[in-house]
Amino acid sequence: MKIKLVSLILASIALNSSLFAEPSFQKCVACHGANGEKVALGKSKIIKDMTKADFVAALKGYQAGTYGGPMKGVMAGQVKGLTDAQMEAQATFLGLK
Repeated sequence: MKIKLVSLILASIALNSSLFAEPSFQKCVACHGANGEKVALGKSKIIKDMTKADFVAALKGYQAGTYGGPMKGVMAGQVKGLTDAQMEAQATFLGLK
């Protein structure tokens, strides 16, 4: 019985890849998906299709208020406290080149 329970728990964890997301990306998962594969709220670019440079530039632009369309205000609040290192870690986690 214990082996079945452990197997079930491990399978659940493996299926929920957002548990392994870069910690600063956790709040992004709900809208953008665990791997940046979703069009957030039907309005955003798909993050996984961006280059690392474009992704980091977008985050910095949201922080500066110089980037973004209809979700500019929402995203400014989401990225407000991100450091450059966290932005780079997110891009690395997502496998952006």
